[in-house]
Parts: sequence; C-alpha cells; structure tokens
Amino acid sequence: MTAFTVALVLVVAAAGLLRWRRPAWYWLAFGVTLAALRVLVRYRSVMDACGLTVPPARWRLSLARATNRPIPEPRPPRIRRLRPTRTGLVLRLKLRPGQDVFDIAAASDRLRHSFSMFGVTSREVRSGVVEVRMTGYDVLKWVQMPAETETRAMRVPVALREDGSVHYRDYRAIPHALTLGATESGKSVYQRNLVAGLAPLDVALVGIDCKQGVELFPLARRFSALADSPDTAAELLDALVARMADVYRLIRTQQCITVDVPDAEIAADIWDLPDELRPTPVVVLVDEVAELALYATKEEERRRDRIITALVRLAQLGRAAGIYLEICGQRFGSELGKGITMLRAQLTGRTAHRLNDETSANMAFGDIAPDAVLAAIQIPAELRGLAIAGDASGGWHRIRAPHTSLRQAVNLCNRYADRTPDLPELAPFRHTTGTATELVPSAKASPATA
Repeated sequence: MTAFTVALVLVVAAAGLLRWRRPAWYWLAFGVTLAALRVLVRYRSVMDACGLTVPPARWRLSLARATNRPIPEPRPPRIRRLRPTRTGLVLRLKLRPGQDVFDIAAASDRLRHSFSMFGVTSREVRSGVVEVRMTGYDVLKWVQMPAETETRAMRVPVALREDGSVHYRDYRAIPHALTLGATESGKSVYQRNLVAGLAPLDVALVGIDCKQGVELFPLARRFSALADSPDTAAELLDALVARMADVYRLIRTQQCITVDVPDAEIAADIWDLPDELRPTPVVVLVDEVAELALYATKEEERRRDRIITALVRLAQLGRAAGIYLEICGQRFGSELGKGITMLRAQLTGRTAHRLNDETSANMAFGDIAPDAVLAAIQIPAELRGLAIAGDASGGWHRIRAPHTSLRQAVNLCNRYADRTPDLPELAPFRHTTGTATELVPSAKASPATA
C-alpha cells in the first residue's frame, strides 16, 4: 500500500508539473483521457442545462402514456464521433429537428465551463451536422506547429488558430491580402513565415521594402526582384503590370475555344494552361504600404498616383495572371489618399495584429466582419504575434505565428536560392548578393512568438 501511495503521489506530481511547464505533453499524457471521460459522462446533463435539448417526439409521448411508462427525457444532439487531437477534442454532433447551428455557437462559452476546457468553437459541416472543437490548453501561448501539414500548390501554413487547427495562406482561394500591425506587434514575424512557406515552392517572390530594405533585403537570394524606395517601386510595379498583360495575351492564344475542346480545358487563367506553358506565379510582398502613398511635392504626388494605380490594377486583374499581393503596413486608412479604399476592396484576406487605433481596425474588418474590430483592438501588447484573421465570408479567427528569427528566414532562403526564377521583365530589379553566404546555425528558438 505504501508503494502504491508513493507511486500515485509521483504520478500526480508529474502531471501537475507537466500541466504547468509543458501543457501539450500533459494533454497527450493525461488530459485527453480525462477530458473525453468528462464529456461522455456529463454530456446529457450539460446539454440540458445549456438549453440544447428538444422535447421527445409526440409519438414517444403517446406511446409512454399508452403503456403507462415514464415520460421520455428531452433529447440532446446525437454524438456521431468523438476524436482526440494533439490540442483538444473534436465532437461531431447530429442536430435534432428544431435545433440550429447558432444554438451551439451561442452556448460555446457555457460548454467551455461545463466541460472544463480552455476553448470551444463550432462550425457547420453540412446541414444538420455541427463540428465542435474543444481545446484543452492555451495553444496560442506557446505556439507549436504540427510536424505534418497539408501542402499543395500556392497554399502554405503560416500560423496556429485558437482551436488548434493550422491557419493556411491559400493564394488560389484568397489571392490578395492585407496585413496590419503596429510596431512590435509581430507583423514582421508573420511576414517571415510567409516567405519561409513560399521559399520551397515554384513561385517568384517580389519585395517592396521602403525601409531601405532592412526587412526583405536579407532574404534577397530567394527574391526575383526587390525595391527599396518609392521610385524603384513605381518602376517595378509598372514591370509587373506589363508582365500581367503578356500573360493575358498568352492565355488568349491558348484558349482555342471550339466545339471539340472539353469545358475543363478552356483556359481562363494560368492554372488552366499546360504545365510546359504555365508562367511562374508571382507573390508581391509590400512592406509599409503607407510609404508608397505619402507625398510632399507635386512630383511625389504624381509618383504616388502611379504606384496606387498599378497596385489597384494588379489587385483587380492579377489573379488570373498568377500575380498575388501581400500588402502590409502599420496604418491603413482613407487619409492615405484616393484609391486606397478601392485597393482595400480587392484585398479579400485580412489579418490584423495589435493596432494603435480603431480606425485601422475598421479599415481591416469593418466591411467584412464587424465583430472582429473589437477583438483586434483588444489584443494585449505583451502577446506579440497574436492576430485576428478574417476574409470576405465574414468568419474570423485568432491566430499566432510561430517565432521565426531573421537568421532562420535567411538560412531558408539561401537553401532554396536555386528555386529563384529569372523573369526577364524583372531582371533589372534583381538584387545581386555576390558569392553565396554560408549557412550559420541559428540558436534554438522558443516556439512562442516573441
């Protein structure tokens, strides 16, 4: 009995230490089993207390009265599947007649308390079926991306969502995006994760960094073109517009619409072209977009109009030509001048880190997800890297990118430098770095975003 007591004390102490220092390990070792038992045992009573049950069918009531049996209890949604994950539990429910997915969403906070979970979110899988994702610990406090993620063309993992799932940047689904964030909010780390995810792919990277290139020029060996001033940026954007026109001419010559051509083979963008003819897709990263929109003289105003016009053209027409925009900045508002709101309307994806004013949050989410505006301005300063991500569908999520140092990003870009395509129209803007730099091992970084 003494040995059993000592062993039990050691197990409890180990569990407590893991829960404090390594919550992910605690969840996999102890938490997932305890949480699954808790959900299964409390399920019916919790659903009843949260108002997520429906009265029994009339035929069951009539049958109970006819046979003098007890009245059947109210029925909760039926559990179709309970699946444990590395961060929590996934519960798939079949709704009863008369129930709605918004009933589950409205009761999420009550379910979180009742099941003793850290977070609960829900989404509709199909009509009558709801997926409830429960997280057992704060996955955004110590970000650990899963070892394996789903990869396909123009889709890269960049962050972790609050429900434990991976947040992907899918350029074919959401071609253009706006990323906002104040100084020291984690915006640069998010941008490095984008570059790190794109580096191994067959894609051309184009950078515009008006901070004299301090953010993007260290990664130059993986970039096909770089600009470090508004003057160079204007010329680079004009070259991209010219490339877009050339790509459209190529698509037009390859369409060949006849009665014998199957519908699936009619080319409308670069992804409909044969592999040997498909132009290389281009991702344009613009750092500090406000620097491109500011002016002090008439000459700078003309340059500014030229830049904004080129960006709007690329945002409106670039998707089919395989040109995708990533617009980043600390501030984005209508005071930046004409054309800014037109540009914003074309940027489907929105990501906002900590912001200094509500106006920028409204510019990011006011037209697509008003509920996200309040969440964006409530991000605490100490949680660098925490962001709100949304799109035109109206949905939004809290995300946090894993910390990627500049040295790690440089090493990755150097490793995949041979994948950098040489595009003739962008050759004048290619940054030459001279001899290849040797990879310097980086110190082991904390997975939490700094």
